[in-house]
Amino acid sequence: MLTIDKIQPKHDETIQKIIKKVGEEFGAVGEGFGPSDAEVAQMSAYYTEDKRSRYLIALINNEIVGGSGVAPFGDSQTICELKKLFLLPTGRGFGVGKELTLECLSYAKSQGFTHCYLDTLSSMKSAISLYEKLGFEHLKKPLEGTIHGNCDVWMIKEL
Repeated sequence: MLTIDKIQPKHDETIQKIIKKVGEEFGAVGEGFGPSDAEVAQMSAYYTEDKRSRYLIALINNEIVGGSGVAPFGDSQTICELKKLFLLPTGRGFGVGKELTLECLSYAKSQGFTHCYLDTLSSMKSAISLYEKLGFEHLKKPLEGTIHGNCDVWMIKEL
């Protein structure tokens, strides 16, 4: 049974381990990749309503299998960023990524964002396929101000 909930401090350590483990699986290791961001150590403190951001965790049969978040892109008031969609193999193939993404996009729209940006790796083929199905379009280069310089796929969606 799938449950999606807002991250809480008690989930931080588990999500950090999942993000690092899945990052390693797809070669997202070191500076310039999401798993190396400082926020990964304490996701619940970084993704808060007062910052117009939210991080959701996905549980299958009460076990955390991953998560995804959304936050403003830099200082933008209109562009948000879909961030850190990482799922363990046990959470893949059940529509978990889609549910997380749709909930993040719904929240972003409710916060007044008009566009959602993301960056990822070409090795994350199933994630890219999901984003395309949800209406994200490929960009030729990252948006100015991206901090993930080692990503090689950039996408945006109008909300």
